[in-house]
Amino acid sequence: MNVAKHGYRVFSASSSHLCFELTKRITERLGAELGKAVVYQDSNGETKVEIQESVRGQDVFIIQTIARDVNTAIMELLIMAYGLKTSCAQNIIGVIPYFPYSKQCKMRKRGSIVCKLLASMLAKAGLTHLITMDLHQKEIQGFFDFPVDNLRASPFLIQYIQEEIPDYRNAVIIARSPASAKRAQSYAERLRLGLAVIHGEAQCSESDMADGRHSPPLSRTAHSGLELPVMMAKEKPPITVVGDVGGRIAIIVDDMIDDVDVFIQAAEILKERGAYKIYIMATHGILSADAPRLIEESVIDEVVVTNTVPHEVQKLRCPKIKTVDVSIILSEAIRRIHNGESMAYLFRNIALDD
Repeated sequence: MNVAKHGYRVFSASSSHLCFELTKRITERLGAELGKAVVYQDSNGETKVEIQESVRGQDVFIIQTIARDVNTAIMELLIMAYGLKTSCAQNIIGVIPYFPYSKQCKMRKRGSIVCKLLASMLAKAGLTHLITMDLHQKEIQGFFDFPVDNLRASPFLIQYIQEEIPDYRNAVIIARSPASAKRAQSYAERLRLGLAVIHGEAQCSESDMADGRHSPPLSRTAHSGLELPVMMAKEKPPITVVGDVGGRIAIIVDDMIDDVDVFIQAAEILKERGAYKIYIMATHGILSADAPRLIEESVIDEVVVTNTVPHEVQKLRCPKIKTVDVSIILSEAIRRIHNGESMAYLFRNIALDD
């Protein structure tokens, strides 16, 4: 495909060599050459971006995969988007498979909704459209003032289950907590498998921490007529598994895996209940800190993630980590957006709760 003739360019906003693999796969599928740009950090730590070809009047797609240095990746994306805006690009579409700060999408104590701040910054920098995958909460799309296509990785993960897990018909889909039961149910229904839910986690859930501001009690002298009901503190029950996993393959599904302690705890509970193999399926394999070693030493048999986040280094440390390629759906999304085609085909057979 002649990219100049068709009026669009594909750029990589990353200065990290770890992030080029997904970009390379996408451009190869599109038959396009990567746009000429240089992204680097100056000696004083400032990010610099140089666009080395004309983008006037064209659709420009910026691919940014988030490596370990999240804040540097964000600055690279913002500066490149602003540089393309001032270079008179017609449309600037961000391709950000894993959207950073997506866990910070709720008010916690006296903090802030950082995900909303990042959405505003991207719009101000010049982005006119966003392609991402499996946002931590689907409501995050409402933070943006421009269209967002939140693609799904579940068809690829389901295909992996069917093709790579022997005897998957003897499996049961596991929700790591009641909050993730809808996602697990969607997988279970499409695979025609049973469903189990782990209940009573030891750590606080996100819903418990959301908006957990603790102000001093109201003074009774100032408001003598006001008496509020006593708020009973939550007490989590002992960890239990709702559903039968004895003699079955347990497949835990989630949107991302970063802090692996909670997954390891869940795997140990499932093992105690009789599961003989334990898989974890997640879209974004962030796997930061000591996650590879902890997985390798755990009872987990396999962790399957997509290539939305580069994790080649982690795979060298832990052979249990497997990768599923999702570049085909990202490249098709780019093609359809540029040609003005419907995106509905990419969401076929996708449940609302997926």
